[in-house]
Amino acid sequence: MERCPTAGQLERWLRQPGPGGESEELARHVDDCPRCQQALDRLAAGETAALSRVRTELPPAADAPALNRLKDARPTTDLPDGPLVPAPAAASGAQPRLEEETRRLLLRRLRVVCPLLALFVVAMLALFLGGVMNPLYVRGTAGLGSGMVIAAILAALVSPVVVWARGDLSLRALRGVELVVFGLMAAFLAKYRYTSLTRGPGGAWEGPAHQDLFVSHVAVVNNVLWHFLTIGYGVFIPNTLRRCVAVVTPLAVTPLVVTVLAAGQQSEVRDQVSFLLSTTALGMLFSAALAVFGSFKISTLQREAFAARQLGQYRLKGRLGAGGMGEVYLAEHRLLKRPCAVKLIRPERAGDPQNLRRFEREVQATARLKSLHTVEIYDYGHAEDGTFYYAMEYLPGLSLDDLVTRYGPLPPARAVHFLRQLCDALREAHAAGLIHRDIKPGNVMACEPGGLCDVVKLLDFGLVRPPDGGDGAGTRLTREGLIVGTPDFMSPEQARGDALDARSDLYSLGALAHFLLAGRPPFPGLSALETLTAHLHQPPPELTGAPADLAAVVRRCMAKDPADRYPDADSLGRALAACACAGDWTEERARAWWATIRGTSAAPGSWTSFPHSPA
Repeated sequence: MERCPTAGQLERWLRQPGPGGESEELARHVDDCPRCQQALDRLAAGETAALSRVRTELPPAADAPALNRLKDARPTTDLPDGPLVPAPAAASGAQPRLEEETRRLLLRRLRVVCPLLALFVVAMLALFLGGVMNPLYVRGTAGLGSGMVIAAILAALVSPVVVWARGDLSLRALRGVELVVFGLMAAFLAKYRYTSLTRGPGGAWEGPAHQDLFVSHVAVVNNVLWHFLTIGYGVFIPNTLRRCVAVVTPLAVTPLVVTVLAAGQQSEVRDQVSFLLSTTALGMLFSAALAVFGSFKISTLQREAFAARQLGQYRLKGRLGAGGMGEVYLAEHRLLKRPCAVKLIRPERAGDPQNLRRFEREVQATARLKSLHTVEIYDYGHAEDGTFYYAMEYLPGLSLDDLVTRYGPLPPARAVHFLRQLCDALREAHAAGLIHRDIKPGNVMACEPGGLCDVVKLLDFGLVRPPDGGDGAGTRLTREGLIVGTPDFMSPEQARGDALDARSDLYSLGALAHFLLAGRPPFPGLSALETLTAHLHQPPPELTGAPADLAAVVRRCMAKDPADRYPDADSLGRALAACACAGDWTEERARAWWATIRGTSAAPGSWTSFPHSPA
């Protein structure tokens, strides 16, 4: 795409990106064009405001996707429906969308480089003060040189502390640290070269040849230090090609300029100036070429890695978890700037096309569910390399597995509060003919959507079974005779590989209730086979300490014969609501609990997790 799209084209793309080469070409153009990014930011701001209004006006069960419901609510923009003037080439070179990536990479590199430079300067100082260095070289620290040594030492010692203590430094501030550290090192090496070449030959020598040898030796030693500094800058510091050339060029030219200045002051240097300049120029040219090439390759790999993390309309920001076949990433919509969790499975890890179909079925099954207590699916699709992905709401909070593991068994009232919400999620799924088949603490998130505390969300419908005929006889992926699920929370009929109905999920929900109340699964400490055998033949252990009415509900859920369990999730929800403790867990208690764990967390974000069992 040579020219920028019109505002109308951008708005249509924002409304319905769609698959295909034209859409992808436009997406690549937008990533490289600051002008189009600014236009889209203005359009996206209007989308977000309209989306907020629509969500408050429409009922939760509305079937139309959110972006489609924006058609009548989108505010008009003041963008002219004409071609946007392309930004100048110089403005697009920085690639604003890479700025945060570059900032983080530069921060990590400075955290390595600054301590190394500090160690080098301190070692040099120790050699000077310890009398190891020849007194002729110590002359380089006299006068202005001494001040430069002190400044280099301070910069080398302070900069590691700054970059390690301040992880939120802006890119401009980090560039400032970079230039101060490398600038002072370059100034010290230049002063050391000038002083050694102009004052060193004035010492006591055995003859002219000895004096000439000293001049050559000083230049060689100094050249080696310049080579290390130049190559180190190009390899360690992330840069654009233009900026790297702009910094490396002065580093390469400075020793040549210093040599010419020294030749004007010292006849011994002037006698060898041709040799010194030619050897220095060749060495610095090679070092500069390596530095620029290394910087270019690193910059190219950075852009490629950044582009590889662009999945459809989503930018992957960091991995939340991984399983046998899939991964979950924290992501952001490129236009709406909305955080979400993107779950993906790569073809090479699937091993079987049926696994990809299973993953796609998970999305389709979950996307049809509108319960507040089922994770919301935003989008799904296939990347160019065959990777299948879908975007769902990001749920910062705690899985019930983490919650019980960290804070112990739950009060009965809170357990009932969670279980009733899960009954609501299962009621809708079962009414649609969907059986989850993997209800476990790791697949339930406790979170705070919209400021409400202790809202649970049921995730990971990867083992869901659709209604009969949904897959077709030849493509059924979860058929009878195949044992799938988590042994600790598996129903007896699931352990046998029998045909399942909704009552299998109710058994698993009962096992989950036991875990919440006792702090452990019903049959802990056994192997997978022993656990399955226990679910088949052993009665569930007594829930000591739990109210009798709640223990009776859990016991009925875990009956071996499905006919002895509750007939459906609605009946189980009513039984839980009838427990004496059902109304004791209030919003105020939940809010106080979440406030407490935030205040006692070991580190920021340590209470945030995301369950992942994509395999």
